[in-house]
Amino acid sequence: MKAKREFRDRPDVQVAVLDELVDRREEGMTVFELRAAADLDIDTLEGALADLKDDSLISVEATDGRTVVLPDDRVVPDPADPPDDDGSLVDAVRDRLGL
Repeated sequence: MKAKREFRDRPDVQVAVLDELVDRREEGMTVFELRAAADLDIDTLEGALADLKDDSLISVEATDGRTVVLPDDRVVPDPADPPDDDGSLVDAVRDRLGL
């Protein structure tokens, strides 16, 4: 599952982090799990997490002796809503141009 469309206009690194977190929204992810899943170096991940935290799009919680990162509820799409059409021509052009 991907983060809601309105949060996909952020830098690619932040979108990748949000997408990974949305997939594991119930249990959250450690920094090391995020780093591996999003295939990012630690410095890049740290910057993305700081920006997402500043914008209140993620939270950090200590659970069962683990510190995990969780997506804010407003980032997670409602399963009852139809998925965004990722295959549209406009989206393909936007992605290709980096917009």
